[in-house]
Amino acid sequence: MKKFILALSAVAMLSASCGTKKKLAECESKNKEIQDLLNSATVKLNSCLSDKETLAAQIEYLKKNNSDLINNMGNMTTLSTKGAQNIEKALESMKEKDVKINRLQDALTKKDSVTFALVSSLKKEVGITDPDIQVNVEKGVVFISIADKLLFKSGSYVVSDRAKEVLAKVAKVVNSKPDFECMVEGHTDNVPYKSNGVLLDNWDLSVKRSTSIVRVLTELGVQPKQLIAAGRSEYVPLVDNNTSENRAINRRTRIVVLPKIDQFYDMIEKEMKNLSAK
Repeated sequence: MKKFILALSAVAMLSASCGTKKKLAECESKNKEIQDLLNSATVKLNSCLSDKETLAAQIEYLKKNNSDLINNMGNMTTLSTKGAQNIEKALESMKEKDVKINRLQDALTKKDSVTFALVSSLKKEVGITDPDIQVNVEKGVVFISIADKLLFKSGSYVVSDRAKEVLAKVAKVVNSKPDFECMVEGHTDNVPYKSNGVLLDNWDLSVKRSTSIVRVLTELGVQPKQLIAAGRSEYVPLVDNNTSENRAINRRTRIVVLPKIDQFYDMIEKEMKNLSAK
C-alpha cells in the first residue's frame, strides 16, 4: 500500500514538474516577445528622439534664417531708400552741371560771336589787300599787325602820313565799340639801337613807337581810357632775325583789340571752379 502511495506521489510530482516547466517555457517565450517589443520600441524611441533633435535644429535654423531675412529686408529697405536718395542727388547734380555747362557754352558762343563780328568789321574797314596789314585772331584775341615800314622810318618813332590813313580806319572801328580796349604793342628786330641821348635801346624804341600810335588814335577820337601802350622790344619775334627780310617781318606794331567781356570770363572761371569742386 505504501508503495502504491509513493508511486502516486511521484506521478503527481512529475505531473506538477511538467506543468511548471511548460509554464516557465511559456513565460520565457512571452518575456522574449516582450523584450523584442521593448527593444523595437527603444529603437523607435531613439529614432524619434534623434528626429526630434534634427527637427529642433532645423526649426532653430529656420528661425534664425527668417530673422536674418527680416533684418536683410530691413537693410534692403534702408539701402533702397539711401540708393534712391543718392540717385536723386546724382540727378540733381547732373542737372546743375548741365545748367553750368550750358551757361559756359552760351558765354563762349557769345564771346566767339563778338570776336567774329569784330574781325569782320576790322577786315571791312581796314582792308586786307595790303600784305603789310594783317587782321587775325590769336588765342581768342583779335589783333591788327602793321608792318614797320608802313608806320615809321628806320630808327624813328614819328608816325608816317600813310600810317595815319590806316589808323583812321582802326579808330573808326574802335570808336564804334566803346566797350573795347586797344593795346598797342611795339616790336623791333634784334639790331642794337644806336642811342641818340633820348632813346637808349630797342626797349625805348618799341615803347616810344607804341605811345606815338596811341597819341595818333586819341587825335582820331579814341578815348584814352580805351588805350594801352606797350613795348616788347626784340623779344617776341615772329621769325629768326637771321636775314634782312626776317628782321623786316619782326619790326611791326600790333594793335590788340580787347572787347570788355570780363563778365564772361569771370562767369567761366567761376563755373569752372564750381565744376572742379564738384
